[in-house]
Amino acid sequence: MTIQIGDRIPDAAFGIRGVNGIDTITARDYFADRKVVLFAVPGAFTPTCHRNHLPSFVAKAEEIKAKGVDAIAVTAVNDIFVLDAWLEASGAKGKIDGLADGAAVFAKALGLEVDLTERGFGVRSQRYSLLVDNGVVKRLNIEEKPGSIEISGADAILAQL
Repeated sequence: MTIQIGDRIPDAAFGIRGVNGIDTITARDYFADRKVVLFAVPGAFTPTCHRNHLPSFVAKAEEIKAKGVDAIAVTAVNDIFVLDAWLEASGAKGKIDGLADGAAVFAKALGLEVDLTERGFGVRSQRYSLLVDNGVVKRLNIEEKPGSIEISGADAILAQL
């Protein structure tokens, strides 16, 4: 079942880049006691994700945070090395947190996975954005058209804040 507005974020673990290398953080700890905009992409460096989705959040990060958001994060079904390199290459480092969901555990727990095995990509996350307040989903924007960020991009979530 797909997560809904009012639901609590499931407690999966993410790979993150820590001070001493690779670390993990649970969703419970990451989302506790703060307001977070989370957006998900099928994969780092993939065309729509790299050219449109991530850049929309980099460009609007300050505006989003000025609306009372404590953090902006991206999750993808990639390992933390790929996700971290993507954030660095895109100028997102320090503006957007990377939450690696390498085995799609979080995507599956949300009910927002998509099986792209026939195209050679394996199981990935659908494209979406969420507003999470102290672990509870307040806004949910699931992209309906492949290659689009009309529903899940930074402008859409900014309009909802």
